Amino acid sequence: MPQLTRLPSPCLRPYVRLMWASAPAPAPAERPGAREHVLPTGGMHLVFRLAGPPLRLFRNDADTHGYTVGYAMVGGTRCAFFVRDVSVETRSVGVMLQPGAARALLGAPEDALAECHTPLEALWGADAGFALEQLHGTDSLARQLAILDALLSARLSASAMHGLHPAVAHALAGLSGAGGSPKAGAIRELVKQSGYSHRRFIALFRGMTGIAPKQYARMLRFDRVIGQFALDPTQPWVELALDAGYSDQAHFSREFLAITGMSPEAYRRAAPTSSRHVRV
Repeated sequence: MPQLTRLPSPCLRPYVRLMWASAPAPAPAERPGAREHVLPTGGMHLVFRLAGPPLRLFRNDADTHGYTVGYAMVGGTRCAFFVRDVSVETRSVGVMLQPGAARALLGAPEDALAECHTPLEALWGADAGFALEQLHGTDSLARQLAILDALLSARLSASAMHGLHPAVAHALAGLSGAGGSPKAGAIRELVKQSGYSHRRFIALFRGMTGIAPKQYARMLRFDRVIGQFALDPTQPWVELALDAGYSDQAHFSREFLAITGMSPEAYRRAAPTSSRHVRV
């Protein structure tokens, strides 16, 4: 599937991590009943479907009916996989958001949107339909990205420009600097450095990222494993796990199953071409 990625314009970079657009192959084959596990990235996504059916999700692998989200939606920060219908290839354009971007661009805090998909109309009203119309006006992936960049820049200019809270920015830097594997007591130290009570700090962090600091660190650690595995799929899981900071292989296997819905070896056998999209 052809895909184009790019950085957003400079004014959007504090809020948007990456922009992407994809199109199906010239003669895409239908795959009746095909599904995939979409693994969490630790961030939020804004997505517009421009061809094919609306996004259809399943509550779990046993769900035979599923439910429809729509053609424009926000995927909130998650701590585990979700299951989606991939029986028909689609044309889509979207962005991955930075922590703290939701209030400025969507009008809601991250924790209100976490662990679920929200139709964009619920946040933007009629502007969601206008954005879809604009994006439908061209088949050029580069032009679609330019249109979306302009739409988000306009919303940013019209917003109250809420940015990342300094205490949360400091904590995110500390967690990232620890490689996603903070030592015992590190989060308590971040709370202490913030000057806020533990309860207030956790609420601030959730409001900017959608998840708690421990969950965020867990996503960073998982991301490190998946990233290293993608570079060399022959590497033993135990080496990747210990290098990322898991206490032992059993700890790693439990967390991997909880996050992906499959064992590490089942993931290896699936051999996904995209590390976070695993056909099941």
